Amino acid sequence: MSDVSLRFQRRLASSILKCGENRVRFDTERLEDIEDAITRDDIRRLIIEGAIYAVHERGQTRSRVKEKRGMGRRKGGRYSKLTRKERWIQRVRAQRRLLRHLRDSGSLDPSEYRSLYLQVKAGRFKSLADLKLLLREKGVLSKGSMSR
Repeated sequence: MSDVSLRFQRRLASSILKCGENRVRFDTERLEDIEDAITRDDIRRLIIEGAIYAVHERGQTRSRVKEKRGMGRRKGGRYSKLTRKERWIQRVRAQRRLLRHLRDSGSLDPSEYRSLYLQVKAGRFKSLADLKLLLREKGVLSKGSMSR
């Protein structure tokens, strides 16, 4: 039995199984039954019986994604991951959150809060640590009081 005689059955099976012809497989022990099948109903019956089946699709490997990406593997400029503006927003929000917490807990009086708030807005503090350093110098924060 040659594969040429089964080309029609393969095409019908692929349309019924909704897959490509390359994924259609025949049970080698039932080739005579498959060769005799000439209608769509015959093919459907053989699919139900398991004589004709579709091989699973091959997935795409994730190995490239899982590779560790060090600094040397990164593409794009310095601010391609986080723009300058996004970094600014993150920094300012963190500083304002700290000031709000200190004001609400009573460590800062409203006038001191306002002056520090305006300094944050002006970009005086490079980071949260920079703001905490100034607060420690002023005596608002003690060494181990805030780990936030």
